[in-house]
Amino acid sequence: MTRSERNSRSNGDILFVSPTSGWAACEELWSQAAEDLAGQGFNISACVTKFVPLHPRLERLKRAGICLHFLRPEHYSILDRASHFLLHRGQSKWKVWFERCLRQTSPGLVVFSDGLTYPDIGLLDLCINRSIPFVTVSHKNWGELWMADDVAKRYYDALSRAKRCYFVSEGNLRLTQKQLGHELANAQIVRNPFNVGFSASPVWPVLDGKRGLRLACVGRLDPGQKGQDILLEALSSTAWADRDWHLTLYGDGPVRMPLVNLAARLGISGHVTFAGHVDSVEEIWASNHVLVMPSHHEGLPLAVVEAMLCGRPVLATDVAGHAEVVRDEETGFLAESPTVGSLSRSLERLWERRADLEAMGLAGAALIRQLVPANPARVFSEQLKTFLQ
Repeated sequence: MTRSERNSRSNGDILFVSPTSGWAACEELWSQAAEDLAGQGFNISACVTKFVPLHPRLERLKRAGICLHFLRPEHYSILDRASHFLLHRGQSKWKVWFERCLRQTSPGLVVFSDGLTYPDIGLLDLCINRSIPFVTVSHKNWGELWMADDVAKRYYDALSRAKRCYFVSEGNLRLTQKQLGHELANAQIVRNPFNVGFSASPVWPVLDGKRGLRLACVGRLDPGQKGQDILLEALSSTAWADRDWHLTLYGDGPVRMPLVNLAARLGISGHVTFAGHVDSVEEIWASNHVLVMPSHHEGLPLAVVEAMLCGRPVLATDVAGHAEVVRDEETGFLAESPTVGSLSRSLERLWERRADLEAMGLAGAALIRQLVPANPARVFSEQLKTFLQ
């Protein structure tokens, strides 16, 4: 079907909605699927947060012919604010802007992709009230996210009417169903795209005698979620004082200096490097042996998938999707909980089996290729097409 034929049929139009406040890994699935569908002749629009300047990935979507609508205008004048207050009292700005976006696009399918678990309920209600089919994609959940009875019922009623509720891990799905008090019969697992070749195989780093065992922690510097503080404390124990090891933390984030200062106060600064963001994933794994993920909550981190694709074992806390891909003592190590004691015990097991790490990495590389598709965005876009028929 040609693009002109698609243009004459509103049910061939897809609107992606992503109200996150910054570009992160969770943006890649919907954006790559959007590009794929646009290349196949579908009319694609995206309702996104305004970045100033416009993020390069949004520029790429524009070049692909995708029409962008912004949830947060770059300029919101006093007159705009006064008009909003007078005309839309009791409604969130997101709901008002989304309603405007629906009028402009008349989509046959809406795809809500949220960096958290639950999309804005007002946006779901708009689709339900207008009989617009929709799907949701949830990228993260955590145990503290409980709702009052009336809110949980409202969300369950809304999500039950979705064409599909996608989750990036079985762990997140189970937790969501527990929080809602019901099973979601329309739930399905979806995988995120990764930033390394599916056939990646960087050479195992040879121990050079100067930095010994090389550990990497990859992710945003945000110990409230990622738990880097727990890792630093665990590695400051007397057991690690005379061992030959080095930890590199890759990534940027809002909590860098407290972590730098914590490493200094713990007396391990000489063993720790803050490397910032690195564009090449394979560059990370060309010089590191093990990924350590001491997270408090997750979905299924790309860092874990990418490390396993590169043949590196993973030590991770047993939260969300970690245990779905990391097999304890086979492809890595699972810490029972995100605590210093639990992580210390798993690090000790890792040290005792350091001679087996390369073989464990190879086992993980084989396993992860059974669990994730080579092109997750294409798999997702093909599924979305079925909801337009």
